Amino acid sequence: MVDPIVILGPRFYRAFSQQVPTNVTTTNMVWIPPGSFVMGSPLNEALREEDETQHTARLTRGFFMSNYLLAQGQCLSLLNPSYFTTNNGYSLDLTRPIEQVSWIDASNYRAHLTQQQQLAGRIPMNWIFRLPTESEWEYGCRAGTMTAFNFGDSIHGGMANFYDYYEYDASAGDIYVANPAVPYLARTTAVGSHLSNAWGLYDMHGNLFEWCQDWYGAHPPGSVSDPLGPASGTVRVIRGGSWSDDGSDCRSAIRVVSYPSQRNILIGFRVVLAPVVP
Repeated sequence: MVDPIVILGPRFYRAFSQQVPTNVTTTNMVWIPPGSFVMGSPLNEALREEDETQHTARLTRGFFMSNYLLAQGQCLSLLNPSYFTTNNGYSLDLTRPIEQVSWIDASNYRAHLTQQQQLAGRIPMNWIFRLPTESEWEYGCRAGTMTAFNFGDSIHGGMANFYDYYEYDASAGDIYVANPAVPYLARTTAVGSHLSNAWGLYDMHGNLFEWCQDWYGAHPPGSVSDPLGPASGTVRVIRGGSWSDDGSDCRSAIRVVSYPSQRNILIGFRVVLAPVVP
């Protein structure tokens, strides 16, 4: 396991058919079908961590997932603790993703959103917004791919918002670039600034790490259905890398952790919309 962020074999993918619900009204969300995939990274993926053990994960229920990281403009009525605002000398851009938001903040936001949308009649009373499980996040990120990133086995400047002085190739590891093709910004970019994956999800690599629902724990050694992670723990999982991270830390399989109360300029979130599981 990597330290918490604190400021101080063969692989396959199979999707199963399931009709998109018609009794749900969504904005900036895409339907992710149920399916199976191999979670984690192969032993020959350069700079992989020991906790990226490959295993088959089967998601038996489809779900909606935010196209984008939650943007500052979406959260103004409830919270906007972000650093990248006019308060700190940055231009006004409410399409930048919200950051400096804890897991607790994100969980409270999704509860407020659930209540709001249920009362407005946009979602059934047995549907809720929540943070994605770690397996849902990686499944959505990969979107059927079997490579280190959802766009291939390497990442170069301009492909995502990351510390592009260190690009990455799965066969070689980090690659130092003295003069990046795209100047390093040292800040977040507006959501959707780079190409989406095949399922229409943006910023799954770089820009901000994203909170997952799960407590951190070891991947299971065998097949598992609808995994929820450990029942308890000390730190929560964050995924995807950030504007401050090398290319290797933005891989689909990378696992990082942070304390639930921690607010950090490298962490944001997106939400999932799904029925409550009895």
